[in-house]
Amino acid sequence: MLLTAQPRAKLMRARKVARDWRLGRLVHGFDMAMPDEPARGDVPELLPPHRMPRRGKGGSERARIAMLHALAHIEYVAIDLAFDMVGRFGAQFPAEFVDDWLKVGADEAMHFALLDRRLHQMGSFYGALPAHGGLWEAAQETAHDALARLAIVPMVLEARALDITPATIKKFDQSGDFLSSRMLGRIMADEIRHVAFGTKWFNHAVNREGLCASNHYQKLVKQHFRGRLKPPFNDSARDQAGLTRDYYMSLAY
Repeated sequence: MLLTAQPRAKLMRARKVARDWRLGRLVHGFDMAMPDEPARGDVPELLPPHRMPRRGKGGSERARIAMLHALAHIEYVAIDLAFDMVGRFGAQFPAEFVDDWLKVGADEAMHFALLDRRLHQMGSFYGALPAHGGLWEAAQETAHDALARLAIVPMVLEARALDITPATIKKFDQSGDFLSSRMLGRIMADEIRHVAFGTKWFNHAVNREGLCASNHYQKLVKQHFRGRLKPPFNDSARDQAGLTRDYYMSLAY
């Protein structure tokens, strides 16, 4: 899956793997080494954060296209993150772990398809603009430790999406782009479940090791997350996902 570079082929492969697992066609066995990085196509051009172009102001069509393109790239990378979670760490967990993360992978593929379709409706497409080249860094940073991966990817990065998406939806509503805002609302509902899967399996693993969940989460975030946990937080959405304030409030600044 991670070696499939072209978006449409990746979508189809993601759906097929998730379906084959659900139908019992795949075994709970992990004997393949995972690649250090996923394959990528010729587009979009991947740039470091400081070289990313400005998205434009307000609710202009240019700004909305740039935002949707950025979100499409996040979802595209998230497909690989979900499948890497399964392939790299699945042997350490029961089969239900694979159930959950293959569902996440299929969801991310669907989210990417929705966003790419919306870009086409607006006269653009995925790859038309540069994209953030650092999104895989979290996977590389946590490739050695399932708990670190769970803490950083679903419980920091995806949880951050819960914080910022309501404001993004409001901007699309204010510009009259209700089709995009409804789509983002649908995606956010799925992301709450993804954060919940992360919290669920993080708690499963720390309980197995006799660790305090919130304390160990804070330790891992300090070790492996290079950014900042910045308020405001969407506490209600985080609560729905089981990511309560005792995990993250002491890290906020």
